[in-house]
Amino acid sequence: MPEQQSGAGSALYTPPSGVRGMTSLDREAFAWTVNVPALRLPKQGLNQLVKSLKRVILQRPGMKRVVDIGGDDDHRLLLLDPGSVSSPTSFGDAETEVLGKFGVPLELQDYELQLTYENLKSEEVLRAVLPEGLDVTSGFSRVGHIAHLNLRDHQLPYKSLIGEVLMDKNPGVTCVVNKTNTIDSTYRNFQMEVLAGDGNMVAKVRENGCVYEFDFSRVYWNPRLSTEHERVVALLRPGDTVLDVFAGVGPFAVPAARRGCSVLANDLNPESHRWLLHNCKLNKAERRVRAFNMDGRAFIRGPLREELPALMRGPGRVHVVMNLPALALDFLDAFRGLLGPPETEGSPPLVHCYGFSKQDDPQRDVTERASANLGGPLEGRCSVHLVRNVAPNKEMMCISFPLPKEVLFSSETADDGSSEEPAPKRQRCEDTTD
Repeated sequence: MPEQQSGAGSALYTPPSGVRGMTSLDREAFAWTVNVPALRLPKQGLNQLVKSLKRVILQRPGMKRVVDIGGDDDHRLLLLDPGSVSSPTSFGDAETEVLGKFGVPLELQDYELQLTYENLKSEEVLRAVLPEGLDVTSGFSRVGHIAHLNLRDHQLPYKSLIGEVLMDKNPGVTCVVNKTNTIDSTYRNFQMEVLAGDGNMVAKVRENGCVYEFDFSRVYWNPRLSTEHERVVALLRPGDTVLDVFAGVGPFAVPAARRGCSVLANDLNPESHRWLLHNCKLNKAERRVRAFNMDGRAFIRGPLREELPALMRGPGRVHVVMNLPALALDFLDAFRGLLGPPETEGSPPLVHCYGFSKQDDPQRDVTERASANLGGPLEGRCSVHLVRNVAPNKEMMCISFPLPKEVLFSSETADDGSSEEPAPKRQRCEDTTD
């Protein structure tokens, strides 16, 4: 027998107490009856009345807000939000005026409403199921058809139920996964567990006018960086060159190429390299991109160094993108003495380097660390942009600066053994026009 509740506001939509502690989703258990206010409206003029009363109408997922009245074909009942309407005086002046225009008396009726699982939001379901006082998870990262969670320990006993609920309540989500460890700085991916759905990890996403496909379980992709990708690409002009040291599957490289730039894109992860080539072709950008699969330091001191002198003398600007925030700042020393003396003509490249900071002044922290690794001061010669807050007291920052000539043409070079991505690979270059 469904439970019956009365009252106003969100408490009215609290599911039966018997669902508390459920670990296997039983949708039928979410059934109860509530009383809500309703207003009898004439069928003629109904659409205009509904539009005028939008503020006070009951809004629940999967629920009709206008219902038939048995034996009365000339009128309908409009269900109202009990949190907004408790008496006839709850209506505003404009609402009262339109009701009067259609001759509708301000007489509220009680309507017995049957609620089910379909009428609940995901957060409401999870709040009813998980132990009281503990936070619930309704937020997630969406990567194509995949919902990606980062569950806390107290939520793990309910992980399968959480996965099913999120898949039910979010159209287009057919797979829900939970991260089971931290991001591996080597390949920037992480182990994950499938909580619900088909387990298909090959995602297709659209970002800033480009389409990307990749195996989410084997590469790095963060949908929260879309705005940052767009910001940096907006700095580029046709004819510029982009040297992308940690390119991933191409969120900087592909739109840069489509913007008319020449791109050298590198990633250590063979899977990222494979999907980078695929995405270049998918977006018809392959003629402007050369892709490498090697260690970031080896890329800087190999292909980047070979190309840089001619690029600096060219008409376009050279941009170096280093988006590996856990380690990228440590790679800046690879630019020390990269071209060596004597100094050659041309404009130095503009570096965009990402890093995390847990300091009270993250801008100063990132500037000091970048300066230390470069071996030259950057204060007053750089700009620092806050990308996003990653966690409490942890910021992702981007420091941009023209590479100082005293660093680039220094007689001192960095120790090639420091701050490497593990086990530098044999250089592998593929021109995506092949």
